[in-house]
Amino acid sequence: MGRGAGRRRGRGWGRGRGLGHGLRRFLDPVLLMRLHFGAAHGYSLLDRLEEFGLGELDPSVIYRALREMEEEGWVSSTWDEEKTQGPPRRTYRITDRGQEVLELWVEELEGSRSRIERFLEAYYGHMKECQGHDA
Repeated sequence: MGRGAGRRRGRGWGRGRGLGHGLRRFLDPVLLMRLHFGAAHGYSLLDRLEEFGLGELDPSVIYRALREMEEEGWVSSTWDEEKTQGPPRRTYRITDRGQEVLELWVEELEGSRSRIERFLEAYYGHMKECQGHDA
C-alpha cells in the first residue's frame, strides 16, 4: 500500500525527507492534523509547523510530502484561482483515507509517548539510585 498506510504500527511511514531521525516520521501526522483543521496552502502549513519543532524545514520538503500524500490518497488538492498577489496556489485538503491514516498516527504516537515515559522513569530512577550510592 505504500508509505506504510496499511500497517498499524507505522514502520516506514514518513520516509526520509532530510529531517533528523526522530522528526522524519513526525511531519506526515503534523501535516494531516493541520489539514484536518481545514484546507490550506503549502506556505500556510509551513508557517504552522514551528509549534511542533518543524519550523526550520525547507518549503520543498513540505511540498514533497504533500505530493507523496496526494499520491497515496491521503490528501487532495485544487488550484486556488482566486485573485491574489502572485500566481494561483494549490489548496490541500485531507481525504477520508487521510483521516484514517491520521487516526493510525495518533495510535502510534500514543504508544510512543507511553514507551518514552517508561524509559524516562527508568532512567531518572536509575540516576537517583546512582547518586545515593556515590555519597
